[in-house]
Amino acid sequence: MFQFPARLVGAAVALTLAAATPAFAQQLELKLMAPAAPGGGWDQTARSMQQALVASGVARSVQVTNVPGAGGSVGIAQFVNGAKGDGNQLMVNGFVMVGALAMNKSPVTLEQVTPIARLTEEIQVIVVPANSPIKNAQDLAAAVKADIAKVTFAGGSAGGVDHVMAALFASAAGADAKKINYIPFSGGGESLAAILGGKVTAGISGLSEYEGQIKSGKLRAIGVTSEKRIAGSDIPTFKEQGIDLVIANWRSVVAPPGITPEQKKTLSDAVEKMVKSDAWKEILKQKGWEDAYLGGDAFADFLKKEIVRVTDVLKSVGLVKS
Repeated sequence: MFQFPARLVGAAVALTLAAATPAFAQQLELKLMAPAAPGGGWDQTARSMQQALVASGVARSVQVTNVPGAGGSVGIAQFVNGAKGDGNQLMVNGFVMVGALAMNKSPVTLEQVTPIARLTEEIQVIVVPANSPIKNAQDLAAAVKADIAKVTFAGGSAGGVDHVMAALFASAAGADAKKINYIPFSGGGESLAAILGGKVTAGISGLSEYEGQIKSGKLRAIGVTSEKRIAGSDIPTFKEQGIDLVIANWRSVVAPPGITPEQKKTLSDAVEKMVKSDAWKEILKQKGWEDAYLGGDAFADFLKKEIVRVTDVLKSVGLVKS
């Protein structure tokens, strides 16, 4: 029987393997910036993307770098100025950056990046101590409207999603958002202690932050900020209680300015393939993140509207000058 020379067999195998490998994996060697210190939400998102992009064969390699400072303001400045036109770079960002850039009067803005996709979101919740006389959203709205100065809200950093939510709640309740009594805490443990100790009226955070205390009965959830009730949860939305408040702490990924339409399509397609992969779905499950994928022009439009909304709220509470 005729036998092919070994070198020809080897070449045929190599060609077969190359054909079976996704085209993306042959091309993409990405750099991904987390504009924050290791361990936080943006860093976790970046490293989860790194894992999913490589595991699913979408990219051959993904290098993550951390550039912390000023709510992402330092990172975005480095990204916009240093990565311009580079079709192999991405940066994770989110809701918090919108407020930070406005408050820091950053010369570099999100209008300068190339939007790629929103990835995840976390629904917000307002909680009160279990023994609080406030039983629902209408009770809290009545208290805010009666004397806003007497109602204290505990949450994360000034200008962040919790602060913006407090202002939106006050406005929806018919009160002057400029007068909200908001107390920022640097860590979730500190704010939780203040709520449980009755040192504040209510606490605001992502639902996962307080889920354990809600289930154990130590805290009462008076409303969540989703459009509709969360599956498997009996916490009512603010909307169904007559309070027009819908907001989420979203995270997204963007590309540098100055890339070509072809480069943008390659990156957008890569991210879309990643979010559809089993590797990414498993990560979402492990982390308890909500899939909020939104790509293309729809995400670009969403980002523009969020920038306007957040900036307007920060102006309304005096954190950004008109």
